[in-house]
Amino acid sequence: MDDDRYPSRVLREMTSLIRRHAPSTGTYRTAVPGLSLMHADRTSEPLESVYKPSICVVAQGAKTAALADETYRYDPSTYLVTSVELPIIGRIVEASPEVPYLSLKLSFDADVILDLVRETNRPPTLTTEMPRGITVHRTSPALLEAIVRLMQLLDEPDDVPVLAPLTIREILYRVLQSEQGALIHPFAIHGSQANAIAQAIQSINRQFDRPLAVEELAKSVRMSTSAFHKHFKRVTALSPLQYQKTVRLQEARRLMLAESLPAADAAFQVGYESPSQFSREYARMYGRPPMQDVQTLRASIASSDVRG
Repeated sequence: MDDDRYPSRVLREMTSLIRRHAPSTGTYRTAVPGLSLMHADRTSEPLESVYKPSICVVAQGAKTAALADETYRYDPSTYLVTSVELPIIGRIVEASPEVPYLSLKLSFDADVILDLVRETNRPPTLTTEMPRGITVHRTSPALLEAIVRLMQLLDEPDDVPVLAPLTIREILYRVLQSEQGALIHPFAIHGSQANAIAQAIQSINRQFDRPLAVEELAKSVRMSTSAFHKHFKRVTALSPLQYQKTVRLQEARRLMLAESLPAADAAFQVGYESPSQFSREYARMYGRPPMQDVQTLRASIASSDVRG
């Protein structure tokens, strides 16, 4: 078998499946739990969201994911893995009507990773440094084949309840077998420092609109405050307070853009008591005051719709 042609054939099949189940621009949820598809025929403005633990695979085009000051690029030769919930700024950087951006995202439960580690009867590789919660890996033919088989289930919906969980386990197994697989499973191991940080991240995301007591949060995951700060920043590239602020501002921006909330109302809803502080921190993050930024975004979206 020609190793150069083999991945190309599988990618073509993946491209065909995504085109069939995501026929036009947009994001599509599927009958497979945790699996969504994306189709875009042009590059995009930066789009913010909190990525849950997931695998993002590109069949055609390319995208970047920015976390703090770091940018990760992935395309058909690579895929993105997030091991914890992270406030990511995604941007499609390669797409056109002739060659649209086509991708899929598969969210997963960290407990499945733990089960797979146990079943392999292989002790986890312990790293000397806390792993980052986001990585880019090189795709393999075995992984692509498993992903194609998962997508083929969309044509056989009666098979999804039985076969989809098995195929998802195989996909995660292939990810764990990759060169950087050892950077993923520490987050699933109960009692590990990485898992403790993952729990703290979940806590912040559930209560991002409330005041953050870092000392109490560190205590809840059985860490000293200094160790908690160090490990949290290693995983997320942000301090706990920076993480919370990023999530707050992302949600406020969404509320103003999607729900037309005034800036002061959005600020209050995400936990700010001072509208002036909100405006200062918003402008520092996005480069413009809140309403001016939202107006600019609306004009950009309207321009894209006209071009489409």
